[in-house]
Order: sequence, then structure tokens, then C-alpha cells
Amino acid sequence: MNKWYKLYSNILYLHFSDGFYKLPESAKNAVSPTKGWMRLLRMAGYTVVRLLGNLLKSEERPEELKGKVWLYVLSQNNYDSLKFIQEAIPEAILVAGQRKEIGSYNGVVNRISLRSKILYYYKFFPLLFNFLRRKPQSTRRFFDLIYDAVGFYEVYLKKLQQYKPACIIFANDHNADARAMLLAANASGIKTAYIQHSSVSTLFPPLQFDLNLLEGQDSLDKYKACGPVAGEVKLVGMPKADDYVKYRNSNTTIKSIGIGCNLMDLTEEIKELVQSLLFSLPDVTIVLRPHPRDKRDFSFIKDIAPSHIIFSDSNKESAFKFLQRIDVQISGNSGIHLEAVLLNVWSIYINLNPSENLYDYYGFISNNLVDAVTDREGLINLLRKKLNSKPDVYLKAQYYNATVGTQYDGSSSKLALKYLADFIYQYIKK
Repeated sequence: MNKWYKLYSNILYLHFSDGFYKLPESAKNAVSPTKGWMRLLRMAGYTVVRLLGNLLKSEERPEELKGKVWLYVLSQNNYDSLKFIQEAIPEAILVAGQRKEIGSYNGVVNRISLRSKILYYYKFFPLLFNFLRRKPQSTRRFFDLIYDAVGFYEVYLKKLQQYKPACIIFANDHNADARAMLLAANASGIKTAYIQHSSVSTLFPPLQFDLNLLEGQDSLDKYKACGPVAGEVKLVGMPKADDYVKYRNSNTTIKSIGIGCNLMDLTEEIKELVQSLLFSLPDVTIVLRPHPRDKRDFSFIKDIAPSHIIFSDSNKESAFKFLQRIDVQISGNSGIHLEAVLLNVWSIYINLNPSENLYDYYGFISNNLVDAVTDREGLINLLRKKLNSKPDVYLKAQYYNATVGTQYDGSSSKLALKYLADFIYQYIKK
């Protein structure tokens, strides 16, 4: 039982950390429903759709998986972060778990069958009791995450032994299925690499990959705070931004404002922000972009002033495409601030959930990446001052992105591939 607990506490490292438990409920609700009965309902849905549903159909193609370089993806963002490797290295294939939601790329990734995952659910109650004994508060709050995680490691371990990939490259280091794959690879002697796909936090697990390609010094500093860094580290910038650097915003006037919101933000605050902007800056177009996981109904926003509000569907339009349409980006705690600044879009922080003040989660304010306001009045005043003199901001991203202002600015993928090619081909040849 202790062995099981040790393994699964590593797999569930982030969500069972003390720091994550102390986050505002809105942040926790993004991964696990606040109400207990909803967590039970979620488990029931997972049982029917995933566990039992996986038994009915397998999309696994063994001939595609054997001996290849696996690019393991969990989301559309992961896919966008790794697709440049597939385009450059013929032996690389994009791989996801059975039924994993990859947005618009669902039909183009290779799937790993999870049919046998259900066979390991005899471990759930022993694991639950062990977690309750050691982390009672987190376990009562996140018991559904334990349920979701059971079996990933065991299935992936067998799949790796069956298909023997040359190596595995990840764009996520903290979700349960990604960590299960990582630990299974480590146990199988399969080499791993990691490409950072979004902003990181000091709550993340320590790095356990053989090669770590991080965006910049900020990420390395945060990972060092998480614990010992295993493997080699290279700072390569943000490859997924390469295609968009040439479109950096050069406007000096503000004609469009984007609002990048997420599940931590209150819909009433978003509505009032939109109304304030429309009333105070009637000639400016507003583009609203909810997070891909935010399924709330935002149709009420369009009813305010349809001709001045554009809705960006994040499941169809990438963050960078959204940013190309705007001059200013406004958000609370969101990694989109960094992506905005990289494209020279002026980015401003405002708290859109006053009841749960998760201030400067990513350190963007303290490191001078963004401007910050305390209320809507302060925001309007700031925007009015800069309405005809939008600042250039992209050089502020240098601490976060190692290639900004260098010869590799806009060519991060070339730098990353330089390190990855040496890493990959030494294992393909074996």
C-alpha cells in the first residue's frame, strides 16, 4: 500500500500539494467541482463515458506506434507546442490517450488504448484510505482526481513495454496522465524530454526529464524553487510563438481591446468590465475570449452592444490569432499576458474575482511584464492616457522568454530542434 501511495502521490503531486489546496476555490473548481455531489456525478460520468466507453472501441494503431518518437499531448495547446517537431522529424508522431479531448486536432493524433484501465480500479479504495490518512483535507476535496488517475501508470507501463518508443517528448509535466506516462517511461528506461507549453508556478512538481527545454530564466528560477532539477536544461523561448512574432503589433493607437477570461473570473465582473469599456471608450471594439475549458454561457455579453463586441471561440481560434486582432489585452491571473506581450500587445492585469484575491499568481506584476490596476476606474483612466500612444512592450518579456531581442527571436523552434535533434537521434539509432 505504501508503494501505491508513493507512486500516486507523485502522479497527483500538484493537486495534492498544500499550496494548491490554499488557492481560491475558483481555481480549484477548474479541475474539480466545488460541491461533493458534483464530484460524485463527475466520477459516474467518467465511469460510463471513459472507462466503460473505452471498452467499446479502440483507435490504437500498433504499426504507427512501434519504435517512434512519441510527442505526448493532452490538449490543443499541447499539440500547438509540439507540432513543429513532427513537421521537422519524420520519426515523430503525436500521441494521446484514448478519448482525450484535443480540440480541433482530435482526429489527427495517434491514440493509446485505455481499455484495460478499468482492471486497476481495485486500487481505488486502498489509495483513497491512504490519501485520507496522510492528506485528509486535500483528499476530501479532490477524491475525484484520485479516481480519474487510477490505472494510467499501469496501462502506460505495459504500452511502453509493448511499443518501445525511441523517446517521449512532453508539453505538460503536472497533469495526472502526463505524470503517469513520465513515471512509466522512467521505469522502462525510455528517455524523456519536456517543452514548456505555458507559464509555470512554484507549485509544480520538480523536473524529472532527461532534457528540459524551458522558455526563459523565470521558468528555471521557479522550477529550482520546486525542488532538484533532473536532466539537462536549455532556455529556448516559445516555439509555438514563432509564426506570429512577425505580426507583432505596431499600432500606436488603441482601436481594439481583448479580454482573456478564465474559470477563476466571475461572469458578473466580466459583464461590468465590458459595460465600462463600451461606455467610456465607445469607439473601441471589444473582443472577448473565454478559456477553452470555460463552458459558461456568455451570450449575455453579445446582447450589450452586438456591433462593438466580438466573441473569440478559443476552441477554434488560437490565442495568438486572438492577439493579432487586438491592441490591448486585459486579464486577471492568466498566462495569456505573456503571449500578449510577446506580440507587443499591451497587457493589463485587473482582478476579475474580488471575493478571492489570487494576486499575481505568475509574478507578471512583480517582474514588470504587465501594468496593473485595482479597479475599472483606474483601468479606464490608464487606457485614456495611452489611447493615442500605445506603448511598445515586447522587450519586457526577456526574463520570461530567452530569445526575445536575440538572433533567435522568432526562431525558437530552430533553437529547440537543435537540442532535440541531438537528443532524439542518439536513441533512434539504438
